[in-house]
Amino acid sequence: MSAPTAAAAVTARAAASPPRRKRHPTKQGEGRFGFMMIGLAVLFVAVFTAIPIIASFLLSFTSWDVISPPEFIGLKNYKSMLADGPVLKSFGVTIGMAIAIVVLQLTLGLVLAVLVNQRRRTWMRTFFRTTFYLPLLASTAAVSIFMGYLFDYQFGVVNYYLGLIGIPAVPWLNSSFGAATTIVLITVWQQAGFTFVLFVAALMAVPTDVLEAAQIDGASPLRTLLRIKIPLISPTILFAAVVALINAMQLFDQPYIMTKGGPGTATTTVTISMYQKGFQNLEFGYGSAIAIGLLLIILAITGIQFLAARKLVFYQ
Repeated sequence: MSAPTAAAAVTARAAASPPRRKRHPTKQGEGRFGFMMIGLAVLFVAVFTAIPIIASFLLSFTSWDVISPPEFIGLKNYKSMLADGPVLKSFGVTIGMAIAIVVLQLTLGLVLAVLVNQRRRTWMRTFFRTTFYLPLLASTAAVSIFMGYLFDYQFGVVNYYLGLIGIPAVPWLNSSFGAATTIVLITVWQQAGFTFVLFVAALMAVPTDVLEAAQIDGASPLRTLLRIKIPLISPTILFAAVVALINAMQLFDQPYIMTKGGPGTATTTVTISMYQKGFQNLEFGYGSAIAIGLLLIILAITGIQFLAARKLVFYQ
């Protein structure tokens, strides 16, 4: 084969093969940035969630007072926890308050979302969304201190104005039922803005043609809400319920700042018991066992929620 013929064959093969695509520098930078953000998120979860859980699990099998080295004692901390009346009562108090908080928070958030979603003017919806979400931005500690003064039995503003209309002072934080109820209501007031915003977004995403068809069929607003809107936003309701329950089971700031877990042990939650055992009594192994017990209960209740969701949640 002559040189011109070979050169022509090489040129033909080069023309027939598709050219290699060069990756754009911008896309390469976006890929590196994405992996960097994922890496930071994984690092954050590992440092602030995974490692503390593993450390607590290992410490729960030891007796450790910080001063001396940890001493392995096996399941002794868990046996002590199951026989500790005040600690077991704190689990009951936590579960009871968490159920009340979740039910009230979801109900209030849904009612407010339905009412705001009916407003035609955009500025009104924006105003109400901002107003209801603002309490969530405030510090929980600051809100608890403020509410503690507000509901004080002797010097509280609430009892002062009740006295002006002839109602005797109410022991908001000085009775077992009153303290638990007050803490639940304050927590719901501060946290309801989160579920409210979720439900507003979910209701705005409901297909308008479905609502128009229901209106043409003569469905009342209540029937439309119960039979159409709520089933269509049920995945959002499930998400809000799971998040609200996890937060409520870890309730600490409000009862500790407002009542120190009292009166008696009426508002002593599991997290307060953990704090008392670990940081006040320097029983970090026992406190870690209580923390693991709380984690297992949260996982169990969350699992029950997802099992119930198989029949109650409607996915489009």
